[in-house]
Amino acid sequence: MTRRLPVAPSPGPLEEYATRFDGLFRARAQREGFRRYLEGLLLPAERNKTLTALANTEPVAGAQRGEAQSLQWFLSESGWEPAEVNGRRLELLLEDPATAPNGEGVLVMDEHGDRKWGKKTAHVGKQWLGNIGKTDNGVVSVSSLWADEGVYYPLEVEPYTPAHHFEKGKADPGFRTKLKIARQLVERSVAEGVPFRAVVADSFYGEDEDFREALGELGVGYVLALKQSHSWWHMEGTIGALWEGAEAAGWRNADDPGEWRKVTRAFRDGHEEDWWALEVEAGPYGTEKARRAFVVTTDPEGLPRLGTWYLTTNLPSPGSERAEESELAPAGLAEVVRLYGLRMWVEQSYKQVKHALGWSDYQVRSDPAIRRHWQLVFCAFSFCWWACAGEGLELGAQPGIAFVEGDAQAVPATSGTEGRGKKERAPSPADVAASAEAGKGVAGALRNAVALLESVYRQAPADGAKGAA
Repeated sequence: MTRRLPVAPSPGPLEEYATRFDGLFRARAQREGFRRYLEGLLLPAERNKTLTALANTEPVAGAQRGEAQSLQWFLSESGWEPAEVNGRRLELLLEDPATAPNGEGVLVMDEHGDRKWGKKTAHVGKQWLGNIGKTDNGVVSVSSLWADEGVYYPLEVEPYTPAHHFEKGKADPGFRTKLKIARQLVERSVAEGVPFRAVVADSFYGEDEDFREALGELGVGYVLALKQSHSWWHMEGTIGALWEGAEAAGWRNADDPGEWRKVTRAFRDGHEEDWWALEVEAGPYGTEKARRAFVVTTDPEGLPRLGTWYLTTNLPSPGSERAEESELAPAGLAEVVRLYGLRMWVEQSYKQVKHALGWSDYQVRSDPAIRRHWQLVFCAFSFCWWACAGEGLELGAQPGIAFVEGDAQAVPATSGTEGRGKKERAPSPADVAASAEAGKGVAGALRNAVALLESVYRQAPADGAKGAA
C-alpha cells in the first residue's frame, strides 16, 4: 500500500479530530482542505466566513491566490461525499457517552432560510425565509437536531428546491415539500436507531394533519405547536378554539387559578420562571383521545403572544386507558412543557451558532458545493462538543424533572443516562483553551469554539420544568 503523504497539521485537538475523517479523503489535497476549512470556520474573524476570509486573503483580489483557490477546489471540484463526512461526524458523537443521544431528548425539526441573490445558485428562489420574517430570494434548508438539557447538535440537513427548478413544477416526481423532507428526516433517524422522547416542531409542522399522521405511523411521539388561531368545527355555545378553552378555565389569580396548574421552569443561568399550563378537554382533544392539547403561558389572563404556547401531543395522559394500551410513555403537564422547551436550542441557540460559523456565507452555486459547506459547518460545530468530551470536561446535568409533592398528573421521566455514566456540566472557554497544547492559533480557535456554546448555554433549560402544581 502506498504511504500517504503527510499534511500540515491543525493546531491542538483539532488535528486529532480531523484525523478521524482522513479515511474519507483519497487525496492529500482533500485532507489538507478539510483542515484549513475547519480552522477558518472556528477562528474568530471580523469578516464573514467566505472562501477568501477562510483563507485570510482580501475579498476580491485575494480570490485568485493559491490559498483561496485550493479551498474553492476542495469545496466545488474535489471528489468527496458530504453524506459520508456527516456519517463519520455522527459516529464520533454517538460513540461517546457524554454526547450520545438518549431516550429523554427530542428530535427538533426546523427550516432555515438564507438570503441569496441571482438565479443561478442551486435551490434558490423567491420564497418565505422564516428567520428574516419575509419573502425574499434565497435558499431554504430543512434540518433535524437532537437535543436534551445538556447537549444539542444537528443530525441531518436537506435543501428545499422550489417548484420552478423542476420541468413539471410541483407535479414533478422530484419535487418535495418542506413537510415531506421533514418526514423523511424523521424516518431516517428512526431507521438509524437514534433514540428520542418526541419530535418537537413549530406550528408550521403542528398544523399539518399529514405530518402528524406520518409521525403516528412511525410510532414516535410528538409535541408540536399550533397556531394561536387554531380551532375546530363545534356546536354553537361549545368551545371551538384553544384560546376559548383558556378563557373558560376559571383563572382569577395565582391563589385561585381554576383549572390552570403552575409549572416552574429552571434555566442554567440560575433564574426560574413560573409558567401556567392548561390541558384543554374539547373537540378532538382530550386525555382519552388520540391527541391532547395544551395552553402554556406566563400570563393566563392576558395570554401574551410571545409568552404563550399552544401545543398538541400524541403522548398518552398518565393514568388513562390510552396509557395502558399505547407503546408511548405517558406524559403529564410538566413533561410536555419540558419537551417543547427543548426546542429553544434551535430557535434561540442553534441558528445563532450557524451564523457565527458562517452557515450562510458560502459563495458557491452548485448543489454538491452547498451541501459540502453545510457539512463542514456541522463538523466545526460538533468539534466543540467533541473537544470538551475528549478533555473530560463536564457537558450538562442529567435530564429530568423535579415534581411538586402531590402532583397527581406528573410522571417523572426516567433518566436517559442510566448505564452511560454521569453527564456533566458545560466548561468555560478558558478551561478548554488552557488545557490545549500550545500551537499556532490553538488557544484562539478552541476558545472561540467553546465560547460559541458557552454564550448561549446560560439561557438553556436546566432540568426541564421544575414542577407542576
